[in-house]
Amino acid sequence: MSVPSRRVSVDLGARSYEIAIGEGLLDDPTLLRSWLRGREVCLVSNETLAPRYFPRIQALLPPDARVSHFTMGDGERFKSFETLTALLDTLLAERHSRATTLIAIGGGVVGDLTGFAAAVYQRGVAFIQVPTTLLAQVDSSIGGKTAVNHPRGKNMIGAFHQPEGVLIDTACLKTLPERELQAGLAEVIKYGAMHDADFFAWLEANMGVLLAREGDALGEAIARSCQAKAEVVAADEREGGARALLNLGHTFGHAMETHTGYGPWLHGEAVGAGMVLAADLSARLGLLPWADAARVKALVAAAGLPVMGPEGMAPEAYLDLMALDKKVIDGRLRLVLLRALGTGVVRDDVPLVALRETLERGPALCQSPT
Repeated sequence: MSVPSRRVSVDLGARSYEIAIGEGLLDDPTLLRSWLRGREVCLVSNETLAPRYFPRIQALLPPDARVSHFTMGDGERFKSFETLTALLDTLLAERHSRATTLIAIGGGVVGDLTGFAAAVYQRGVAFIQVPTTLLAQVDSSIGGKTAVNHPRGKNMIGAFHQPEGVLIDTACLKTLPERELQAGLAEVIKYGAMHDADFFAWLEANMGVLLAREGDALGEAIARSCQAKAEVVAADEREGGARALLNLGHTFGHAMETHTGYGPWLHGEAVGAGMVLAADLSARLGLLPWADAARVKALVAAAGLPVMGPEGMAPEAYLDLMALDKKVIDGRLRLVLLRALGTGVVRDDVPLVALRETLERGPALCQSPT
């Protein structure tokens, strides 16, 4: 069955760009060529994906393109200064100019690191996102947030740098490992929970077909997620206000990832468990009915994601790591909570006693204590 292509625009004035979504888009050179800044190109991917995608992407480039290749390790631990330096060394050794375009092919690790390199190389060059994981397709490839990790905190060193375009070929998901598909669904659930109650209900009704990788359902979920993020980014590009809502579950989740050492827990798995914590805390504060908090937990579980943090991670470990989060301002921890399904809110006045109670609940999360 043919799956229709979709287009979503990220409206940022002179820096606006298009997200193209559809099956088979990597068979058409038109889009990619239209986004190139010049004839110098550097393809960036990881050791798992490079053999599959480098020849395919290079075949889409103009015949006179001068192409370099950079292959990084596969995994969150390679989203580091060491890998960034190696990529910059390649660009310098190959004499790439300000007219070069970097093309990131892979998941969020590849996209974030490539975007950061593009932001700092010669004070900023063009880059294109070709996300191959569901998580990258619906979240990290959109909005221009680029970064590397630091041992003391995830995504603490980075820059805002928008891509020239985002090419999402849904056919890439056919070979995506099951665990990574589930991890991507965490970010999809996030958009329903914090932005669109109707979408949340749609996900409850369609989670089975999404897990079965039904093409039209995946295209719909990706397009609605991209549209939600595009609207938020257009309203608040640099996270001065509304964009912080996109971090639902992330403050808890980043603490889990840092605690476990960037790798044992996938980003989406940590976000899924983090959303359950956020829903429990929202209900505990009287913002969200307990029944709706239970719906969040049930949908996260239906996606095959963990609903609790890493075994043995104590409340003090969460609190210590959350105190280093980027969203801490003037010593006040800002948490994204829910005041209704489909409506997020940022709070910097959460009582420590309530936060501790949520972190201590374990299997009882999102169940009314009365």
